[in-house]
Amino acid sequence: MPSVHIKKNDLVYVLSGRDRGKTGKVLKVFLDKNRAVVEGLNNIHKHTRPNPQKNVKGGILPKESPIHISNLMVVCKRCNKHSRVGVSAMPDGRKVRVCKNCNELLDS
Repeated sequence: MPSVHIKKNDLVYVLSGRDRGKTGKVLKVFLDKNRAVVEGLNNIHKHTRPNPQKNVKGGILPKESPIHISNLMVVCKRCNKHSRVGVSAMPDGRKVRVCKNCNELLDS
């Protein structure tokens, strides 16, 4: 598995595409495809048929589609800016993600 700078529940900033400049929370990360689903961003219209057995109304529903990870940057909680992510080793041996602007830990 490739290592990814984006994880679930991160606040991310969109660098390119239709939603450039917006921020949102990561709902799911697809490591094999290098894509992430961000809450409220990159919406598509899903046409659905009514299904009374499953209690589903028909119509056109908005749905979030995945965005490529290269188009996302993590937003630091301390400096409140989008920044690159670095990896630092802790004294106990584990590796954690850090903000390149202010060296704040991104992993709790």
